Amino acid sequence: MASATATASPEPGLDRPRISRWRFWSRGSRLGRLIVGLNLIGLVVLVSGALVLNEIRRGLVDARIDSLTLQGELIGQILAEAATMGEPVPYLQADRAARILQLLNVGKSQRVRLYDTQGRLLADSYVVDDRVEWRVLPPAVKRGQSGPRLSMRDADADPAKIAKARQALADEWRQAVTGEPYRGTRIAENGETVVSVSLPVQRVKAVLGVLTMEADDVDEIIAAERRALIPFVIIAVIVTLLSSVLLYALVARPMLRLAEAADRVRLSRARAISLPDLARRQDEIGDLSRSLEEMTDTLSERMDAIERFAADVAHEIRNPLTSIRSAVETLELVPEGPGRARLLGILKQDVGRLDRLIGDISNASRLDAELSRESFKRLDLTRLLTDVLAIYDAARKPGEARVVLVAPEEPILVLGQEGPLSQVFRNLIDNARSFSPPDGEVRVILGHDQGRVLGAVEDDGPGVPADNLETVFERFYTSRPKGAAFGGNSGLGLSIARQIVLAHGGTVFAANRAGENGQVAGARFAVSLPSARP
Repeated sequence: MASATATASPEPGLDRPRISRWRFWSRGSRLGRLIVGLNLIGLVVLVSGALVLNEIRRGLVDARIDSLTLQGELIGQILAEAATMGEPVPYLQADRAARILQLLNVGKSQRVRLYDTQGRLLADSYVVDDRVEWRVLPPAVKRGQSGPRLSMRDADADPAKIAKARQALADEWRQAVTGEPYRGTRIAENGETVVSVSLPVQRVKAVLGVLTMEADDVDEIIAAERRALIPFVIIAVIVTLLSSVLLYALVARPMLRLAEAADRVRLSRARAISLPDLARRQDEIGDLSRSLEEMTDTLSERMDAIERFAADVAHEIRNPLTSIRSAVETLELVPEGPGRARLLGILKQDVGRLDRLIGDISNASRLDAELSRESFKRLDLTRLLTDVLAIYDAARKPGEARVVLVAPEEPILVLGQEGPLSQVFRNLIDNARSFSPPDGEVRVILGHDQGRVLGAVEDDGPGVPADNLETVFERFYTSRPKGAAFGGNSGLGLSIARQIVLAHGGTVFAANRAGENGQVAGARFAVSLPSARP
């Protein structure tokens, strides 16, 4: 089978270009970028919205703290000037402080409390404004039924939380009574988050009390922020759903179509797969579709080649079998003598021919598997051919053509497999010796030609007819000189040589050498292989 077989090399950079494992980043991947981009957009939208709202929340809380601090400092200065008495040790006057707080316009969402240095409550804006903390009672239930649970906003729901809230307020007072203001958030007794600022009320440097200001609209701010986050969540969900639909339409569905097409090829025993709309796509799916089409086309060509090979084999085997059958049938009718001995000679010759034919057919049939099983490596072609020619010299018989090597002194490096490459040159040398005159010479010449390794096998025989310079590489083609033993060649040697050379990324061709008088002086078979020089 004259087909090229792809092989891998353990040495990077010496074989055919390989697709980078980082193709997604280095060469670009449209489908990969689309998949990553669509999934990242939804995440970016959601994260951006969360970050923006978090910054807004932080900014609102900070602004609330700054506002309460400004108001507290102003109220503290007023109380220090208008609600203090005593010399030289001043103190706060509770009644006057309460009246001042009543005169001041404190917002409905704010609460102002004034403590003395002992932690006693002197004034409370909820008290001076006649405000009462209230909550909605749960609905009445029938006897025997349990009512709804009280929420955290219920003052009596969890005494431990109430005690924790009061402890937090006491900690604020302790920090402020030392002259260090407190600014932050905490959980109030009713379970709500409040922004709290506790400032020392000072006259000169003496701390007269602590002014605590609270704003209980933090939960409303947070709820508003959460409502503002809803559009971002919706957009993120829409983008994610859209990306999922696109991934299904662009990836999952085409892959399913390719799988169905492959199943059709398998079940209907078709020779090719064709999805033209996918093959036109300029992404990985298009690459996969084109690769599958090329693969099935290659397999189809390989199957056709196998069928042709099987037909050629059957034809070539039938000839010696027919000759053997005819000789066997005639042998029974021929008496002892020269005729019977001649028939036995024909039988031996046909059996030997059949044996050589079967051996060459076996070698040709398993050649692809052998080439794909082993990896290519760097070889010194000069050393390889030196070893091959040493075998010919040792086995040379009187009258046979001798084989000489003409090569430069430096190593000639190629990338391939030692066994198949040596078989290429053995087949070419055997072919050249069969056409050489007695005691002739076959020359194996090595060199470089335009960055490639060139190996040539020359003989001094009759040459190759001009019309057969290409057909000599076809399977079972034989054209022997007069007097050559019939059936001594199977016609597969040059075909196998070309198959191996093509698998190594090279070419092989035949030409005639011209003598000094312009006449054909012999044949020349040249092999061109990629150089493995660094």
